[in-house]
Amino acid sequence: MSDQKIMALFKNGQRDKAFRQLYRLYPRIEKLVLSKGGSKNDAQDVFQEALIIVSKNLEKSDFKLTSSFYTYIYAVSRFIWKDTQKQYTKQELHSLQPEEVDTFHSILKEKKYQCAEKAFLELGERCQELLQLFYQRALSFKVIAQMMQFKSEKIAKNQKYKCLQKAKDIFKTNYKTVQS
Repeated sequence: MSDQKIMALFKNGQRDKAFRQLYRLYPRIEKLVLSKGGSKNDAQDVFQEALIIVSKNLEKSDFKLTSSFYTYIYAVSRFIWKDTQKQYTKQELHSLQPEEVDTFHSILKEKKYQCAEKAFLELGERCQELLQLFYQRALSFKVIAQMMQFKSEKIAKNQKYKCLQKAKDIFKTNYKTVQS
């Protein structure tokens, strides 16, 4: 199937069919990771992460595929593997082409997102619920205080602040671990 047909499948909401086509590229990515000292599990992880990044980029209205899907997924997978292994030299980073810089930024953005998600999941249930009520459901502190049985809106607001600070601290710790 051509790259244009795969792009059309994504644009028309037929993501399952598009991903089935992209999964045909997996053996090549596995070969890449294995040749760099990784395992089959590493290859599966790298490929899954590459597909997540590709999928998110395809959702952007300004995204343009300037190569074949194979070339794009291969480049993303190579960046993910090198990033996992902390193998970038300063010279390599400075010599990246513009489209490679975009790919690299997408990978870093995805890592930040994963750290934020992990930080949220490490919060207690009560903090998770409070933050979801405020940010996802956009409820007022008055309603949140009633629902969560706080004595006042002010206590709900203070509790939200504490939960957010805790999430930020967890995020910083996780993100530093990922970077080092």
